Amino acid sequence: MEAFFYAFIYLCLKFLMKKHFSLIVKICLISIYVIILAGSTVRMTGSGMGCPDWPKCFGHLIPPTSEDQMLWKPNTEYKQGIIIIKDETLLVSKQKFISGSELNERNWKPYTKHDYAKFNVIHTWVEYINRLATVISGFLFLLLIFTSLYFWKERKLLVILSFITLFLMGFEAWLGKTVVDTNLASGKITIHMLVALLIVALLLVLFYKSKKQLNKFKRDGLYKNLLIIVFILTIVQIVLGIEVREFVDEQLKTFGFANKQLITLDANTNFLVHRSFSILVVFLNVWLFIRNRKLNLGFTMPFWILVIISIEVLAGILMYYVDFPFGTQAIHMLFAALLFGAQFYLILESRNNFKEKKTI
Repeated sequence: MEAFFYAFIYLCLKFLMKKHFSLIVKICLISIYVIILAGSTVRMTGSGMGCPDWPKCFGHLIPPTSEDQMLWKPNTEYKQGIIIIKDETLLVSKQKFISGSELNERNWKPYTKHDYAKFNVIHTWVEYINRLATVISGFLFLLLIFTSLYFWKERKLLVILSFITLFLMGFEAWLGKTVVDTNLASGKITIHMLVALLIVALLLVLFYKSKKQLNKFKRDGLYKNLLIIVFILTIVQIVLGIEVREFVDEQLKTFGFANKQLITLDANTNFLVHRSFSILVVFLNVWLFIRNRKLNLGFTMPFWILVIISIEVLAGILMYYVDFPFGTQAIHMLFAALLFGAQFYLILESRNNFKEKKTI
């Protein structure tokens, strides 16, 4: 009787998990875009070093809320790994101890991974929320793996892709650590974003293959091929945009956030190419939208692509002409990632015309 009960519970869980697999994939996809938005906000506010260590923040699971907590105090219990600021340097406690009336250097060692030793409560909590979003997303991906295992006998590709996305999430976490340890090294920030987009692409493949539907799109070889070209141009635009973003970050370090009007984008070659390419990308996407309507191909995504591009371009114009209003940088990056996802999903749809998909 007990074996029958456990078998019944297993079959119920299997049914529920398989039934809601596409929903779980969608939630994971949303979580990645939340991380991209959070990461963009971190860069927009200059909060990348708000937590100088990783995965903790100043040695705490929950970061400090005031500068007073970062200073050494007498008769205070310190746990191993706690970080304080002393004479514009970071010190790490070697073990758990209670401080005396004076600072005993034998209980502390210098933090040597970088020399950034500042505390800004806003920067710290913006970076902490970014990390918290990543942790929550990690648990969601573990759920995705658990759910995908129910398809091993009938749809092995779903399981394999799920494990690859989890591996890439782990790589992203490691890369995030190295970004902090190297004080926001520019090249690693670019790779960080590109890996996030790769995860988006894999999740979209999972979502598309898990949907129950019969494609009713008309075939158009020119449309399909041009869509791939436009998608490649979008990737180039995103890479150029990241390079421009890094240039802006360096300018902000020089002039400060209060003097954003002093940033001279016209002196940056990447920006000039990025701006010129944007005109071409907009034109080609408008052409795809018109051709889809004219030939009645049946795609709905081209409309949403134009909506996404409109918001992205508007944010870019505001950054250039209105000296980077608050939020525009994060919106610009988020909608660039949304454009990537929308175009990639349209490619998936366009490459399966008139083919009945295997359902799960």
